[in-house]
Amino acid sequence: MRKTISIIMPSKNEQQGLSVLLPRLRTLYPDAEIIVVNDGSTDATENICHENKVHVISHPYSMGNGAAIKTGAREANGDILVFMDADRQHNPEDIPSLLEKLDEGFDMVVAARTRHSQAGAHRAVANGFYNKLASWMTGHIVSDLTSGFRAANAIKFREFLHLLPNGFSYPTTITMAFFRAGYSLSYVPVEVRKRLGKSHIRPVKDGIRFLLIIFRIGTLYSPLKLFLPISLTICMIGLAYYGYTYIHFKRFTNMSALLLLTSMLVFLIGLVSEQITMLIYQKSEKR
Repeated sequence: MRKTISIIMPSKNEQQGLSVLLPRLRTLYPDAEIIVVNDGSTDATENICHENKVHVISHPYSMGNGAAIKTGAREANGDILVFMDADRQHNPEDIPSLLEKLDEGFDMVVAARTRHSQAGAHRAVANGFYNKLASWMTGHIVSDLTSGFRAANAIKFREFLHLLPNGFSYPTTITMAFFRAGYSLSYVPVEVRKRLGKSHIRPVKDGIRFLLIIFRIGTLYSPLKLFLPISLTICMIGLAYYGYTYIHFKRFTNMSALLLLTSMLVFLIGLVSEQITMLIYQKSEKR
């Protein structure tokens, strides 16, 4: 039986990109369900959607990129969900490559941006670090952890809607959730264009958010694998400092005690987080 496709695009003031993207999608995929989630836009987003006869869902106010993804996933009727940005960065012609990989038996396929497709050197460095960290945590190659251009089995994707944040880090969360659940992922290299319109990324605020992604990677997959090395490092520093003070001053200092206690607390936090993560995924499997 032929599988149906739903193309979901979160949009906040992306009338410029949608005016180019929607006619192209309508031409290339006339049988696909196209859903634009209007996340509190103040421009002509809704009118452009109506002109192109696509399904538009409007949030009463801006709830975040992740919230728009969840709204679209709940509303979609397709067997396969394709997620892409509305700013024309993502090329509609790349969708068949994602679908071909899904046909090979994968549960989710991610469009991995090539190095020169990254929006600036700082983004390339940050994304490269996230990819290496996620690869180490999962034991699988992660080519692009934060790409929002992906296709997934609808039923399996919806299992983790309750885990997805309302902000921009939904790709990280869903990727780690699929790995943790034992679902298969694959990557297809793609080139992305320069976005149309103004970016919603704010360097300072989103810089802090990206740092939090590092901890999200660990807590969503295997917290102890992240916290244990940190705990051991602090413990070794504490023991080394104790050795130094004992040799030179013949005493056990408050700093040594603080480091060793901190090491123990970090380990216990990781242990508790591991148990909480197991409970979360057990609940997901029962849904």
